[in-house]
Amino acid sequence: MQRRVTVMIADDLDKKIKAYQAKKILKIKSAYSYSKAVNELLRKSM
Repeated sequence: MQRRVTVMIADDLDKKIKAYQAKKILKIKSAYSYSKAVNELLRKSM
């Protein structure tokens, strides 16, 4: 189940998330949402 949550993200973290997202897009040659990138990074760190 997914839930919509509003979170304030620092500018430096936003840049890192967007860079991660861009790498994923290039790797899989398909769309990869910002939300999916955030979820994956959070899962890896927890």
